Amino acid sequence: MSTNKRALIVGVTGISGQVIAKQLLKDGWDVHGLSRRTEGLPAGVHHIKADLLDAEGVKSALSGLKPEIVFMTAWIKKDTEAENIEVNGATIRNLLAALEPDGGVRHVALQTGLKHYLGPFDNYANAVMAETPFHEDEPRLDVPNFYYTQEDELFSAAKKQGFTWSVHRSHTIFGYAVDNAMNMVLTLSVYAEIQKALGKPFIFPGSTQAWNGVVDVTDADLLGEQLVWASTNPAGENQAFNIANGDTFRWRWLWPQIAEHFGVEYEGPKAEHFQPLEEQMKDAAPVWEEIAKKHGLAVHDVTKLASWWHSDSDLGRQIECFTDMTKSREAGFLNFRSSPKSFFSNVQAYRDANILPK
Repeated sequence: MSTNKRALIVGVTGISGQVIAKQLLKDGWDVHGLSRRTEGLPAGVHHIKADLLDAEGVKSALSGLKPEIVFMTAWIKKDTEAENIEVNGATIRNLLAALEPDGGVRHVALQTGLKHYLGPFDNYANAVMAETPFHEDEPRLDVPNFYYTQEDELFSAAKKQGFTWSVHRSHTIFGYAVDNAMNMVLTLSVYAEIQKALGKPFIFPGSTQAWNGVVDVTDADLLGEQLVWASTNPAGENQAFNIANGDTFRWRWLWPQIAEHFGVEYEGPKAEHFQPLEEQMKDAAPVWEEIAKKHGLAVHDVTKLASWWHSDSDLGRQIECFTDMTKSREAGFLNFRSSPKSFFSNVQAYRDANILPK
């Protein structure tokens, strides 16, 4: 396979973009990263600043780059799914149109997630037809979904421009990133530290179904490995893949381990009503400010660390939720992770970076 070893990562400062960049740099790639900010930019990445909603600006920023492989890991959250479809369809459309004049793109990898099977945020887990574990060949739900729009934009551009594609459907991501919308490890860690400081129990904020049901998660490094594998291996071409760690667990098993790790008492879900994190943590800002001052932490603004709403959506589901990894394994991607080890290794990384108290 001929290669120019140049890659473009869209969303390079995000929870998955960072690890993709580090893996490619280690393998000798010339890595360019597009984002609106530079915080979290891995050393060695050539930064490109652009707004994906500005078609002409993206075209100008990418002129002459001619990457061989492209990773689309960025998304924008809006209040309604109609708005999500509009903006996230535009971002990938603008990106691929900007790359078309120069040519040279061989493969585009798109990161999506399990909302492909569960439905969008404003109709979440209400129209699920698939049985768990979810398989890649499940039919699309009959509801609007920006993931479907992104896929269709990708397929159309691939047919027109002649590149191959892959789609990667991750579950809840365990990884390292600050100011990220999908970071459950840091969200739960901040929650545990706040409860410890207040002398309150570490209460599971979700449903009894989520507490008792089988679930899986996705380690960010593993996600990056699959994205890179599919982009550099013929077996990954023109395929959609689930990506999860390969193990399963129940929160009623892992939650006590997290509580013990942080030195707090825990409680299970409240059957009479949810206690979502957004409700429990509505007054968290000054508490975290005091914790940060006491321990000399790098980030004092709790909103940069904890994504209460996203963890609430994952932990509040009323259905069991895990995926099948057979298709990926049969194609040759055999990597896996231990979910508890993934969680606690990322906690340690945040401590080492002075984000969490040591």
